Amino acid sequence: MPDPAALRIFQPVLVLALWTMLVLLLIPLARISATRRGAVGLQDFSHGESARVPPATSLPNRAFMNLLEVPVLFYVACIVAFLAGRVDGLAVALAWGYVGLRLVHGLIHLTYNRVTHRFAAFGLSNFVLLALLLRLAWQIF
Repeated sequence: MPDPAALRIFQPVLVLALWTMLVLLLIPLARISATRRGAVGLQDFSHGESARVPPATSLPNRAFMNLLEVPVLFYVACIVAFLAGRVDGLAVALAWGYVGLRLVHGLIHLTYNRVTHRFAAFGLSNFVLLALLLRLAWQIF
């Protein structure tokens, strides 16, 4: 039976995974809405998104793709920390910090989308992830 305290590392993992699924659900909603308004036709989505797709319609798709890029390293770090028995309060705090910043990044992206704010959240989240990875590497090696 795994240590219940070590399982805490999977709480932020699940929150980020659920956030990713929520953003995924926004894609068909945006596409259906744009199609109903006549802004695009179904053919505009036959091979991804055509150049005719309005930015507001493609925004959830881009936000979703963002959640499948760098966060993969976060998932790996959390799994490795758990398997290596290196889950402690700091690892969990860093994991929550990363997820919180990714949520902020996603909310900025999906709402008012100010690039400087989005970049700040993105950069900080990557710094937190780097700290988590370097600390884990130090512990393992």
